[in-house]
Amino acid sequence: MASGTSNKGKKGSSAVKAARSSVVVRKGKPWGTILAVVAVLVVAGAVFGYAITKVNAAKEFTVSEDNQDPSENIPGVVKVSYAPGSHVQATQRVAYDQSPAFGGPHDATWADCQGTVYPNPVRTENMVHGLEHGAVWIAYNPDQVKGADLDLLRSKVENQSYMMMSPYPGLDKPISLQSWGHQLKLDSATDERVDQFIRSLRTNTYLTPEPGGSCDATGSTFNVANPPPFVAEKPGADAVPMDSTGTAGTPGDAGLTGTPMTTTGAAPSQ
Repeated sequence: MASGTSNKGKKGSSAVKAARSSVVVRKGKPWGTILAVVAVLVVAGAVFGYAITKVNAAKEFTVSEDNQDPSENIPGVVKVSYAPGSHVQATQRVAYDQSPAFGGPHDATWADCQGTVYPNPVRTENMVHGLEHGAVWIAYNPDQVKGADLDLLRSKVENQSYMMMSPYPGLDKPISLQSWGHQLKLDSATDERVDQFIRSLRTNTYLTPEPGGSCDATGSTFNVANPPPFVAEKPGADAVPMDSTGTAGTPGDAGLTGTPMTTTGAAPSQ
């Protein structure tokens, strides 16, 4: 009897082991864990790739010895070569070759460009002088840019040195950005090229005729609270031509060449 019981016990034990082995063999792969790990790797790769893209983009629009004019990487930027230092009197107008102007003879007193947002249009001759000091001027068509778009542009200017903004009646595009010798016209305030232009050209020491020039008009004849108004009418026959050295020049002032440079991208329609 004992022997039979022993045999039955062994057989039972063998059966249990076989069943357990069957369970182990039939156990499926941990797909949930695998999928979770794959998902984490995909997200990590996307985040890493995005970070690399952002770093490369930042370098693309960062001024350096090897990248003196980052605006060459911005589609639509128009460039014209202007010699600096040509001043005109407060009573004179200049026959500018661009609208808005972004170089050429200008008033001896610069417009305040210490993050200044002008509610009303300002005389172009004063605004151009601010560009000579390294400022970026955001001009906008007041009939087309309002509300949230206007607030967005304002946020890029307020409390930012070497930035100024003003409405520009009759502008052929909703928005136009100017630095000395550079211009970019855009249809939308959310266009990424707004920030690219500012990053590339504001206080660019390689392209600014007078780097470090003051943007504070306090104490000068320029009244920030009541600046000289914009004149919509075309300049008359008595306007200072673009090839003039002006009549109120300072020692060391140079003339103006007005020689067109290579255009980056298609020039905006006029």
